[in-house]
Amino acid sequence: MIYYRKDTDNIATLILDMSGRSGNLLNHEIVAAFAPVIEHLKQEKLAGKLNGVIITSAKQDFLESGDLDYLYQLNDPAKAFEASQQLKQFLRDLEVPGVPVAAAINGDALGTGFELTLACHYRIAVADSKMRLGHPEVKIGLIPSGGAVIRLMWLLGIERAYPLLLEGRRYSPQEALKVGLVDELAEDRTDMLRKAKKWLLAHHDVRRTWDDPDGEIPGGTAADPNLGHRIRLLTARLSAKTNDLYPAKLAIIDLLAEGSKLDFTTAYRLDSRYYARVATDPVTKNMISTYWFDKQAVRGGVGRPKGYGKFRARRMGVIGAGMMGSGIAFLCLRNGFEVILKDVSQPIADRGKDYIADKIDEYIERGTFQPEDREKLLNRITTTAKSDLFVDCDIVVEAVFENKSVKTKVTREAEEHLDEYAIFGTNTLSIPITELGRGSLRPENYVGLHFFLPAEKTAVVEVVKGEQTSDETVARAFDFAIAIRKLPIVVKDSWGFFAARVLNTYILEGVTMLNEGYPAALIENMGRQAGMKSGPLAMADDLGLKFVLRYEQQAADHYGKRYKQHPAVPALIKVKEELERSGKSKRAGFYEYEANGNSRLWSGLEKHFPVTKDDYDRLRMKHRFLFTQVIEAGWCLQEGVIEYIEAANLASVYGWGFPGYTGGVMRYIYSYGHENFLQRCEELKERYGQRFTVPRFIREIDLNRLTP
Repeated sequence: MIYYRKDTDNIATLILDMSGRSGNLLNHEIVAAFAPVIEHLKQEKLAGKLNGVIITSAKQDFLESGDLDYLYQLNDPAKAFEASQQLKQFLRDLEVPGVPVAAAINGDALGTGFELTLACHYRIAVADSKMRLGHPEVKIGLIPSGGAVIRLMWLLGIERAYPLLLEGRRYSPQEALKVGLVDELAEDRTDMLRKAKKWLLAHHDVRRTWDDPDGEIPGGTAADPNLGHRIRLLTARLSAKTNDLYPAKLAIIDLLAEGSKLDFTTAYRLDSRYYARVATDPVTKNMISTYWFDKQAVRGGVGRPKGYGKFRARRMGVIGAGMMGSGIAFLCLRNGFEVILKDVSQPIADRGKDYIADKIDEYIERGTFQPEDREKLLNRITTTAKSDLFVDCDIVVEAVFENKSVKTKVTREAEEHLDEYAIFGTNTLSIPITELGRGSLRPENYVGLHFFLPAEKTAVVEVVKGEQTSDETVARAFDFAIAIRKLPIVVKDSWGFFAARVLNTYILEGVTMLNEGYPAALIENMGRQAGMKSGPLAMADDLGLKFVLRYEQQAADHYGKRYKQHPAVPALIKVKEELERSGKSKRAGFYEYEANGNSRLWSGLEKHFPVTKDDYDRLRMKHRFLFTQVIEAGWCLQEGVIEYIEAANLASVYGWGFPGYTGGVMRYIYSYGHENFLQRCEELKERYGQRFTVPRFIREIDLNRLTP
């Protein structure tokens, strides 16, 4: 569990090595194992036989986060408080044994794992850019449980600690050094241990800033009028951005403000109270369910056809050097692929490479990449206007203009140079994969790979299976997505696939409200207050009204006589055709767009859509926005467009921005209450029509399927 070694300089090295695990996990077992070790260290110090302690790991990772299975089941705030206090006491015992302690970080240290390093007096990390350090807890609705909020406040100050905790980023060692999470970098493990020992021998009498009677928080406390004002501004911005829907984010800024005005011991205990409240909040359970358990399920193969070996692509091609194609190319480069980037001319293809070079420079600036990585990455990309360079590519992805004939042309040109095992992926918004596949030389190897903008940042990709796409091709596309650190969501080739089909219902509901006489600004605000990343009218403009209408026409073709036109359609046709405002790409839609990129609701909207509503039921508006998406997702699951609830949840929160606090489209039913949801749908159906009819899948769903 913990190996103890002491050298002739009286430097003790503690090596973490949990048996039966691929990585070390900071749980009750390792805490219990540390207790006698810490007691022994104290005795050694008293006897004058200890000059310092190094903590490192025998595993590939330094230390993993806490036990989320246990935490998900934890509903008693008193128990959560006690668990936090126990962890804090363990870390406190570690940092106050009367000897200097250095963390020698040889692998990933995240969440609770990084809290152990913060309890050490010095942190040295191997300069491996693939390593990740920090506190990503907020990403799953949590705050650190071991006092990291308070320690980081004392180490960095409120204004530097706040973004580190709020963003929940995983930092490379180089980035971590820049932001102050580690103190020094080492070339390799040997250099790391040497530097740790050197520091320990030079620092015999160490004391944490918060244990020094004269110690101060860098930058001051919230009691300072100027800093207090800036904290209030940060709080207001957070509230405007999140609509106070995420308890963990609110807790971070509140705890920093309150804790800064207290002594360390009191603030340390206050931290446990905040943690207990957040850890047992229903929103936290929703987020853990989706952002952890559902994510692990998809990474583990949910949706991947079984019986096929792992596909290990090394060389890939991208057709189209625009923002999407260049983003895909950059994504593949940073994950070790050789990339061929093609466009209609060499200069256009080269512009795509320039875009990628700019991205690399951005990542170098913040420390994710190192300067020496620049040429290594750019040397792995070849730009061209010819398809013959696709020879030996394992996969080619086209990201050209949304036009069937153009896509068919570039597909055939590329396929002539591919072997029988290579797969071809099309990134299409609205053209059926089966239809496009008919133009392929090998339709069984043809698959949809729908990336979301920006391709290098969004977490999911839809893997769309056409009628002739083989299961093996789907499995290979799934593996490719995992290799570039995406979450592959396998969907059937149906109109709008899954993401666009469900998102469209949100847009249509917003346009319907406009037609009903609701003020446009209210509609947009209610969409954001429900938790969507932007209002429905803004999303309509971003997508383009032609696509909004195209999806609805595809729905009409799909359902035939059963189709009932959505009440938003006449208004959409009016805006697109009569008013000639087709969306953001034309700088004219529901919004008007200035040359500098600023936008505002079109001043002429009220003339064509008069405001007649003067009494608003805001909660009902929010429910209309969210319920219509949940219902459509239910139809998709019932029709087999998507087969797994885990995938539906992830696609919704990552793909189009369904509110993360709900845990996703299906998890929302669980948190709202199944019977309450059905009852509310009946009320909405009676008032607004058949589009609020609940599919059988949702009516008969086993609630156990909605929980981990």
